Amino acid sequence: MRMTFGVSSSVTLLFDFWDVHSPAGMVVSVLVVLLLTVFYEVLKVWRLWLGNPSKLTQPQSPYDAPSSHCDSISVLDSSPSESSLTPIASVVTPQSTRNSWLLHIIQTVLHMLQVSLAYMLMLCVMSYNTWIFLGVITGSVLGYFISFPLLGRM
Repeated sequence: MRMTFGVSSSVTLLFDFWDVHSPAGMVVSVLVVLLLTVFYEVLKVWRLWLGNPSKLTQPQSPYDAPSSHCDSISVLDSSPSESSLTPIASVVTPQSTRNSWLLHIIQTVLHMLQVSLAYMLMLCVMSYNTWIFLGVITGSVLGYFISFPLLGRM
């Protein structure tokens, strides 16, 4: 096995059955690796989005002021008073505990998938085929370009 980059249309990627011997096979393999890399970048953003605290996963503070959306109420009437700082009934329910466990399990499975995919892409690059390497780089750039602007909208 050579340890330098080469330009060839013949390579074996990850498994014995993924054996490429033609330019058309190389094009298909580069596209598959590119799509796997785009999926990897989207998966990173998806895990960040799931880990982002939201009103569904974060318990409400027992001292939150009641919200009012009426425009006719004056500023003094809508400001928190002593009565609005009294503890509200506990929000922690078995349903929210179950949701947090479900979210944790989903994040764990996604982490396992992300790490597995990252190692597989690394092994693809370690085939030292220039076309596969360029497919991984291009997929990473494209995945970042597509998915990371979505983080600003969260």
